[in-house]
Amino acid sequence: MDYQQALDYLYSFIAGQQGASRPPPMMNLVRTRALLAALGNPHHAMPSVIIAGTKGKGSTAALLEAIARAAGLRTGLWTSPHLHTYRERIQVNRTPMTRDELVHAVESIQPIIESMMSGPVGAPVTFAIGFALALRYFAERAVDLAILEVGVGGRFDSAAVVTPILSVITPISYDHMDLLGDTLSQIAWEKAGIMKPGVPAISAPQQPEARETLIRCAAEIGAPLYFVRDTLAPSAIKDDHSTDAWPIPAGQGLEIEPQQRFLFDIAPSLPGLFQKVNARLATGAALLLRDAGLPIADDAIARGLADARWPGRMEIIDGRPPIVLDGAHNGESMRQLVQSLRCLFPNRRYIFVFGTSRDKDLERILPELAPAVDVLVLTASRHPRALVALDELRQRFIPLVREDVMIDIVPDPTEALEHAHAYAADDDLICVTGSLFIVAAAREALGLAQERD
Repeated sequence: MDYQQALDYLYSFIAGQQGASRPPPMMNLVRTRALLAALGNPHHAMPSVIIAGTKGKGSTAALLEAIARAAGLRTGLWTSPHLHTYRERIQVNRTPMTRDELVHAVESIQPIIESMMSGPVGAPVTFAIGFALALRYFAERAVDLAILEVGVGGRFDSAAVVTPILSVITPISYDHMDLLGDTLSQIAWEKAGIMKPGVPAISAPQQPEARETLIRCAAEIGAPLYFVRDTLAPSAIKDDHSTDAWPIPAGQGLEIEPQQRFLFDIAPSLPGLFQKVNARLATGAALLLRDAGLPIADDAIARGLADARWPGRMEIIDGRPPIVLDGAHNGESMRQLVQSLRCLFPNRRYIFVFGTSRDKDLERILPELAPAVDVLVLTASRHPRALVALDELRQRFIPLVREDVMIDIVPDPTEALEHAHAYAADDDLICVTGSLFIVAAAREALGLAQERD
């Protein structure tokens, strides 16, 4: 088996494609457990953190991983999707597994998959197979902490079979509503499924409906639940109700409730206003991990936040004009992207290269993006779920943008970026967004991808 054959084998189990059916939600957990058991339950070999949520899962995972690594811990990181190569999903100390390692991993797991296919349980899907490979890889390399990002939802995601030492929930909003439900309460219930009895959980600030659901779900199973607040003025410190209350310089800090703890506000290396929420959440998670016995000192938190990198999320490419690459793909993430652009790059013309997937909620995405557009170049990725009906997409944008906005259609993402450059002056801004697959194509066109599958 060569590398491409290994990838083809993995992808042959994509749910809903190539003949592989999407399993009932509970059956996904059954199959994941069976696969892990056949591999010797590698998830029992290390402590882990599970991260669920709608927005910021990957960024929060990257921030927390950087903090743990700065503390001297050997880290395993499982995230999805990847930008350029499947091996980005499985990293130890932020180094992806090699091609040879992936081939060996797939070859060794293939007999187990084939046996499951012919048995009563059935074969797991691609995501579950990759998740199991990651856990075994982490166990083989004796990681001190595995940081595991949920794929979709949480309650029935493969990661839910793991009992972590900490559950983390990023901001919850509307996405994947065909699978998770169309209310914040339903979506939050799905995300809350990663919480386990007696295991601490920490959440980003949430909208009231989502917050109430998380509190109820945590209470039902006896999981201590903490919330990170957005900001807190120093005058709000109440020493009689706080533990580890650290001095805060003039400005804003971090609060975890109900145990009020405070940390001086450290600017994360990741740009974008929304990354401040992710940085606070990662910091709060690090404090709780320290409570659990991990040796994470204050300076490790500072260094981790300063050193974290997460390509394709508010990634700024300096130049004339500058380029911003961001995989915003729901209404709330698009709102925050536009807000960040207006803060970081005010008083400029914005040239957007936009492409998305068929399953995305355009009713919420387009109204957030349209008011910021000066020039719009519509394109489509090579991904099977890409929205390729670009003429229809243009018609949906027309009533939302100003009359003087030009909308161009360029199906190839590389050519779309070239068109954007042609429209842009040196003091304008180009932003590529709508899908991580579009962002990946732009990074490859800009020579930022060292390799690709």
